[in-house]
Amino acid sequence: MARHVLAVTDSTNAEAARLAPSLTSPAWILALRQTAARGRRGRTWAMAEGNFAATLVMHPTDPPEVVALRSFVAALALQDAFVAVTGRTAPFALKWPNDVLLNGGKVAGILLESLGQGARVAHLAIGIGVNLAAAPTAAEVEPGAVPPVSLLGETGMRVSPVEFLDVLAPAYAGWEARLVAEGFAPIRAAWLARAARLGQPVTARTGNAVLHGTFETIDDTGALVLATAEGRRAVPAADVFF
Repeated sequence: MARHVLAVTDSTNAEAARLAPSLTSPAWILALRQTAARGRRGRTWAMAEGNFAATLVMHPTDPPEVVALRSFVAALALQDAFVAVTGRTAPFALKWPNDVLLNGGKVAGILLESLGQGARVAHLAIGIGVNLAAAPTAAEVEPGAVPPVSLLGETGMRVSPVEFLDVLAPAYAGWEARLVAEGFAPIRAAWLARAARLGQPVTARTGNAVLHGTFETIDDTGALVLATAEGRRAVPAADVFF
């Protein structure tokens, strides 16, 4: 799989969109510095020096609803990469829909962006940000969000962005191969085995609606399933708070 390592760019997802038309196979784009990084819902994202910012760009042939499941593939690959570089499993957990937690704090996030028309996705960009060296301050994150942490701060381990990509890329390739060969079922099962707050109360916010319930599972579309006072609810997209 090709790799493009850039000293600086505006955002790796934006660079992926520029490169996508010329790519004939999946490629990783790693930037050592970003000047206009962003997170979910267009939020700004602070990137400290030494942190990881990369995008995997590909041309999937699946329907859009299957393409979207790659956020779970990326989450599993991220946890595998963290385990590989630290030798530790217990401190890491996966937070629906697209974060990785370390000792209960957010250490990594995933942002999927796609371009296409109708039932066809022309290209998919899987953006991944990891607080390897430093975490944003509390003032830089949304009130009530999981506090950010860094790998260095929590474990004392210093890992460079290139070193991290060396373990993340093959981890992603392995889970991608399983998705293609076996469908979402094994991805779903592996993700649930690593899920944060499974069986516990959570709050899901979508638009102006707030839903409280017990996190029961994710369904075969990747939606969050909550047991609420009004019954069982599947939530396809939301921000989750503990």
